Amino acid sequence: MIESLDHIGIAVKDIEESIDLYKKVFEFTDLHRERVEEQMVEIASFLVGDVKIELTAATGDDSPIAKFIAKRGEGIHHIALNQMM
Repeated sequence: MIESLDHIGIAVKDIEESIDLYKKVFEFTDLHRERVEEQMVEIASFLVGDVKIELTAATGDDSPIAKFIAKRGEGIHHIALNQMM
């Protein structure tokens, strides 16, 4: 059974431009950033109410995110849910 929404993943081309845009729209103050080398992505996440938004940008042309954006454009990549144990 699904317990709650964990986060919404959004594929973006430029992490810095996207942070600026989303900061203007949602006015968040806390931002978590990390680089996940094995997935070739940089992530910036923040809360909107109780929902975490995760902006994900490719760090290389072979990244799954780069391929996703090339095929579908920027936008929602995934919705992660928490499952009850």
